[in-house]
Amino acid sequence: MATKPIITKIARKKMVMARAGALALPKIIGMAFGDGGVDSNRNTLEPVENQAELNHEIYRQEIDNYKFIDETTCQYRCTLTESTLNGAELSEVGLYDEEGDIICIKSFTKKGKDDDLEMTFTLDDVF
Repeated sequence: MATKPIITKIARKKMVMARAGALALPKIIGMAFGDGGVDSNRNTLEPVENQAELNHEIYRQEIDNYKFIDETTCQYRCTLTESTLNGAELSEVGLYDEEGDIICIKSFTKKGKDDDLEMTFTLDDVF
């Protein structure tokens, strides 16, 4: 079963500093993919806000695009082509900003990536 996405503590720190004018908020530029979102019994692990990284990141890729779903939700999309991550069993994904920090994490049951499949991931950043 998939978990609810969490906004990481580093993301929340950057947002509060940006609101005060202490820094410019870096934009989201990509998705990180990992295979550490489940335990040894294949139970989905709940991400926590203090995580600064995925449990086991294996790949990063720039997002394809984004769209605003409503006034407080932005949906990011990233497509893994047929030649990317073949044989991987993905179980976690995160959004990262232009400084490389993971700002949002979601875990889910393992999804196998075959060499003849293109996989598209969407992740909603919700406030």
